[in-house]
Amino acid sequence: MAKEPIVRDLMHPNVVTCMRDTLIPEIARRMTELDISALAVVDSEGYLAGVISRTDLVTLRAHEEYWHGLRAEHVMVKDVLCVTPDTLLVDALKLLLTRKVHRLFVVDHIGQHSKLVGVLSITDVVRDMAG
Repeated sequence: MAKEPIVRDLMHPNVVTCMRDTLIPEIARRMTELDISALAVVDSEGYLAGVISRTDLVTLRAHEEYWHGLRAEHVMVKDVLCVTPDTLLVDALKLLLTRKVHRLFVVDHIGQHSKLVGVLSITDVVRDMAG
């Protein structure tokens, strides 16, 4: 009997991050240069603190005329959906679908002071399906 796939099997281990004090224009530059749709925000000890997506930046630009002076900590989403590397893939996919998000951050454990170990995106799932 084949082993059930887990998040570790598909996750991308190299997550692009920024610090809480990173300015919004720098975040936008990184997203553009690396062609990524979100950055994980970490604190000075490397713990996951939040996430900023392209959609967050567009919303900010549309509603805030002073965005140049804002930092990641001012606009990041703090309630980040996380899974561990050993989470069953089917459970992670259900979470992606029910919460209508494009990525789940993979952490060493669920709870405070979680270290980021990867990301599982819908792109990773589709790439795996393509063989």
